[in-house]
Amino acid sequence: MAAPSPIAFDKSRGVDDTPEKGAKSVIHDPESPAYLVDETTGEFEEVQAVRQGLHQRHIQMIALAGTIGTGLFLSSGRAIARSGPLGAFLGYLVMGCVAGAVTLAVGEMGALVPLSGGVVRYAEHFVDPALSFANGYNVVYSYLVSIPAEIVAAAVLVQFWSAVNSAVWITIFGLVMVATASLFIRVYGELEFAFSMMKILLIVGVNIMALVITCGGGPNHQSIGFQYWRDPGPLVQYLGIGGALGRFLGVWTSLNNALYAYSGIETIAVAAGETRSPRRAIPQAAKRIFVRILLFYVISIFMVGLVVPSNDPQLNNDSGTASESPFVIAATRAKIKAVPSIINAVIITSAWSSGNSNLLGGTRTLVGLAVNGRAPQIFTRRNRFSSPWIAVSLYGLFMCLAYMSLSSSASTVFGWLQDLVSITTLTNWITILITYLRFYYGCKKQGISRKSLPWAAPLQPYISWASLVLLSVLLLTGGYSTFIHGKWDTETFVSSYINIPLFLIFYLAYKFIKKTKTVSLEDIPIQPFIDIANRNPEPLPKPKKGLAKLNILWS
Repeated sequence: MAAPSPIAFDKSRGVDDTPEKGAKSVIHDPESPAYLVDETTGEFEEVQAVRQGLHQRHIQMIALAGTIGTGLFLSSGRAIARSGPLGAFLGYLVMGCVAGAVTLAVGEMGALVPLSGGVVRYAEHFVDPALSFANGYNVVYSYLVSIPAEIVAAAVLVQFWSAVNSAVWITIFGLVMVATASLFIRVYGELEFAFSMMKILLIVGVNIMALVITCGGGPNHQSIGFQYWRDPGPLVQYLGIGGALGRFLGVWTSLNNALYAYSGIETIAVAAGETRSPRRAIPQAAKRIFVRILLFYVISIFMVGLVVPSNDPQLNNDSGTASESPFVIAATRAKIKAVPSIINAVIITSAWSSGNSNLLGGTRTLVGLAVNGRAPQIFTRRNRFSSPWIAVSLYGLFMCLAYMSLSSSASTVFGWLQDLVSITTLTNWITILITYLRFYYGCKKQGISRKSLPWAAPLQPYISWASLVLLSVLLLTGGYSTFIHGKWDTETFVSSYINIPLFLIFYLAYKFIKKTKTVSLEDIPIQPFIDIANRNPEPLPKPKKGLAKLNILWS
């Protein structure tokens, strides 16, 4: 049986019926992206009605530091307090490998199918439209709540210096974020490029500071070495449970903490339709992911574990400002001044940057759903800057959830919503890996050599299978602490498990109503996409000259 066309085609959309033989004619629809049809082969190619404003350096830097935010600068302290320096290091190392595997899977699919929307589009073609629908709304919901959460974080961080009501800062940050998202994608790219550079400089700076403090170069001239690994020790007895079980639970908990620090790292392909030379840019970003995880996450958590003891009471400080950052705590203990303000300033840009990244991912996911009729077509409408302004407006409306943090009762509800969002990262990553494995085995079933793909990720399918098993176990054990005698907490239980039945309801309901079927391995449209890639080769990059050869951050 012939593989179905990669993009559905509707002649009612106005194909020019007198094209030159072999030419591609454009199907015009003002409310959706354009499509190109090859009259000779009958194959279809989506061409987004967008401006490809993201350059190679933007994609490289977004992949390098775009997702670094409060999860590393603030929440890493909780990981050390709950798991100890060795437990936190192991958690970030293991989940870094999983995050890398997920990114490699996204990179391989994104290089072949550079459609905006990411896994929502891949699941449509490689697994089942019902999976695309369920995970699409899972991701949309996650972004709808996580964006106001980042705005709240930025507003609280400003209070480190100012006593102005948070509502003022929430309004300012929200309006600027919406304005940025409504302009050219190039504006977003330049902002993220600048923010990423600041975050990289901060990480390099604080790691050098931690090394100096460890070696006794601080103002107090106290050499620390591995002192805190000996006392209070490398591992923590989590929840007060003694013995090996308590230490194991501490390490296991650090996996969840690290997972959320890495969340969003898979978004390198979500705006593929707005990326120049995506079949070259996306793989290059994905190939370097493990080095970046090692340099900016794993080494950072190791260094901070050397200079802050796991029993320091400030690690459990819930102020939300730089005072709870383990790097600030280390500087304070070593009597280094001015560091808190510097770190706070960069963390504000990190929170705003993360919100910008979420807004991009959320709107493009929603557009991806709308393109295939799984969301109202109105969300595909774009303004003169080629920005999906209706989708941006919806997310702008939900930014008002940030104001819930201003009252105690509403803040409790907002906290529940944030906890519910956390588990959607697990669900999204599991969906990505399932989709990739279907794609991988579809290639084998159809006898398609991986060498014919624009880019084939290394170590597959082994790293995808290992990551899928670990993530599945984490999903099922996310609320394990509630089953320990005397530790029951309704919020923890609900936030840990409510996403599982909700996802299944979306999946099964769509499958029942639309009568969708899982695409068989023989019918997965892989070869048509390969043919499209071969007919549209991307220009080779210009060779580096002079000082540009020293640039290791982007190509």
